[in-house]
Amino acid sequence: MHFEDLPTTPRSEELVDKAFSRAARAGRAKSGFEAQESMLQTASNILSDNLGNVVTSWPDFELVDEFYYELADATLADTDVDGVDALRQRLSEVMWASRQCDKIREEYHSRIRNADLETARKLRKQAFARLADVTEQVEDDLLAISEARDALKVLPDIRADEPAIVVAGYPNVGKSSFVNDVTNARNETATYPYTTTGINVGHLERDRIRYQLVDTPGLLDRPAEERNAIEAQAVSALTHLADAVLVMLDASGACGYPLEDQLELLADIESQFDAPVVVVCNKADRSTDVEADHYMSVETGEGVEEVVDAMVDAVGYEAELPFEG
Repeated sequence: MHFEDLPTTPRSEELVDKAFSRAARAGRAKSGFEAQESMLQTASNILSDNLGNVVTSWPDFELVDEFYYELADATLADTDVDGVDALRQRLSEVMWASRQCDKIREEYHSRIRNADLETARKLRKQAFARLADVTEQVEDDLLAISEARDALKVLPDIRADEPAIVVAGYPNVGKSSFVNDVTNARNETATYPYTTTGINVGHLERDRIRYQLVDTPGLLDRPAEERNAIEAQAVSALTHLADAVLVMLDASGACGYPLEDQLELLADIESQFDAPVVVVCNKADRSTDVEADHYMSVETGEGVEEVVDAMVDAVGYEAELPFEG
């Protein structure tokens, strides 16, 4: 699921102008009762279809992967939309408006047919007023949906069917440098704004399996008690995503954080994730004075490939092969 593909949400005024201008053109092509019926049909169809498309362009959140659901909920909690449940209510209101436009068309279609021409014109104008009123009633909902779309379209395209490795550790321990180094980041790593933080995603391939490396600056680089509610929810989302977690330490202290604090963060992460945790001491060319599963230096390249192998082994992912009879 990638929210970037969501179309722009129209304003109610735009929809009404579009519907009535098209209806006027349709009416000029005919005369008498046919003109009134054609105008009503055109305007109501445009409003009903466009309002309905606003809703159906969104995924069914009951079917969205749990990671994306929680990440979307955390992202929207930092906006006026206030979470996925509130967004779903907004979408429900717009769908109500779409169906109301259909009902108005059905009601006035039969009334126009049974009226004289002058009354038919008056009824069509009444129908137009009601169509405009219904559409304007959901103006705030359309604005909120537009805001949600703008907030969610920058979320990373992380695929639930591909193994994911979350990279964690204090700032300046070398997380981003590592991800960039092993994923050819110039082409494959992008930064996505996320509240006051970012989520960086890179990819590497081993034995025809693509692995996602997720670097989480601002989220998994400090203890849980220092995260706000939105960031904590984003971390919760990551727990559903991770097939393995790589925690990087800097025993040299060059990162600016005491090793004791780094080890406390490691313990915090181990308590949150059910996935295997691989502990790596980076900047091993400066210091190896910490117990770790592996030692490397991204700067010199020493031990980097061994760490990549360890991540892949920790994931233990086996691609499903087609049945061979």
